[in-house]
Amino acid sequence: MAARKTARDSLKLGGKVRALRRRASWSQAELAARLDVSASYLNLIENDRRPLPSPLLLRLAQVFGIDLREFVADDDARLVSELLEAFSDPLFEATELKDADVREFVSASPAVARETLRLYRAYTKARESADTFAQRLAEAGQESAGDATLRSPSEDVNDHIQRQMNHFPELELLAERVWRDARLETDSIQQGLARHLEKKHRVEVAIVRSSEGRETLRRFDPVRRVLHLSELLPTRSRTFQMAHQIGLLEAHETLDRLADDAVLASPESRALARAALANYFAGAVLMPYEPFLQAARSERYDVDVVGRRFRVGFEQVCHRFTTLRRRGSEGVPFHMIRIDVAGNISKRFSASGIRIARFAGACPRWNVFAAFLTPGMIRLQVSRMPDGSAYFCIARTLQKDSLGYHDQQPVQAIGLGCRVEHAHELVYSDGIDLTANATATPVGVTCRVCERPDCAQRAFPSLRQALHIDENVRRLSLYAGTSRA
Repeated sequence: MAARKTARDSLKLGGKVRALRRRASWSQAELAARLDVSASYLNLIENDRRPLPSPLLLRLAQVFGIDLREFVADDDARLVSELLEAFSDPLFEATELKDADVREFVSASPAVARETLRLYRAYTKARESADTFAQRLAEAGQESAGDATLRSPSEDVNDHIQRQMNHFPELELLAERVWRDARLETDSIQQGLARHLEKKHRVEVAIVRSSEGRETLRRFDPVRRVLHLSELLPTRSRTFQMAHQIGLLEAHETLDRLADDAVLASPESRALARAALANYFAGAVLMPYEPFLQAARSERYDVDVVGRRFRVGFEQVCHRFTTLRRRGSEGVPFHMIRIDVAGNISKRFSASGIRIARFAGACPRWNVFAAFLTPGMIRLQVSRMPDGSAYFCIARTLQKDSLGYHDQQPVQAIGLGCRVEHAHELVYSDGIDLTANATATPVGVTCRVCERPDCAQRAFPSLRQALHIDENVRRLSLYAGTSRA
């Protein structure tokens, strides 16, 4: 099993210092002069031959004008995890990479490591496009070639949101301004938003019969200044769509600026990011930051109670929990994942530090998958990762509101969790022994990067184990092995 990080390892930030210096186009001598240290001492720090002392860390943050938490964030650990997952691709099966190899690569050249990951993503997109192209040619002939190039902007948007820790202060402030200007009240927020649309933007809200278009739930006519909402939308969804439209009207410059990011590399990515950010704004309007945080704390993050207080659904509350990262007024750092019955991950975010699969199937031991066995019920899990970190997670299925008798009801599951040391703040942890290692469920990220050989649910051999097949012995898993370390 891979060794845990030591305190000494956590101070090895030389790669980050070197990357910041190069980004500023400074020599070692120039940065050393600004820090009032010798160039030789700075050279030792950059090569991790000397730890970075706290006073010098504070000085670095001042010199580069960055937040201290940004400097010591867990970006490197996340990058290591994502690279390990990428290297689990069968493409690299003959390459015997160890955890230490990848960690050293990220530490020495974080920028090159990020570009390597970006290159792998481009490769997977090209491979998917080629596979789809071949399938379409086989099914429909060469006339389908014109639309064979597919893009996956959702990955870019997920990266953008993760980099911002799913917190956008500008949108929070704009949402609070709407509350003041519109004089909103939770008990009558739908009427207040409709009044605000009409008074400030001369926009009328019209409820449209389902017979006029079942597939369109919201449509704004900028010429006639009419916001059409389908009668199929429940009340809370109509309210959310009104707030979303207000965001598009009042925060369009902010949305454009936030979507103008290098991570969002295509017009499709930026368009999807604007939609996601408008949804963020809508959530901030329906669940204003300070009142929502106060309710979350007083009710100990009881999703159902908080949801009823703010007239929103289970998923909206879970998502809002993950955004409570205002400096000096933070909530519990959560991770969140949303999947469908096929295991496709359609939403993911991690402030807890847990690693969520990106390029391969996620570990089936996560309780979010088991949630489909007990629809509508909350399932609890204390899970332990291979590195020893422990998490407390809840999971529950969601069923979308019906669009009519003949409509197929999509079922999804939401997983919400935090590090086990925060679990006592959640009502769901009552009566659970959070310190008992024996009751914790061993989980991983994906089979290919998990070193546990004794897992009965293992679907693929691990990159971290030398595969050893003994035809005379059948273990829990066919892919049992011995450690390469």
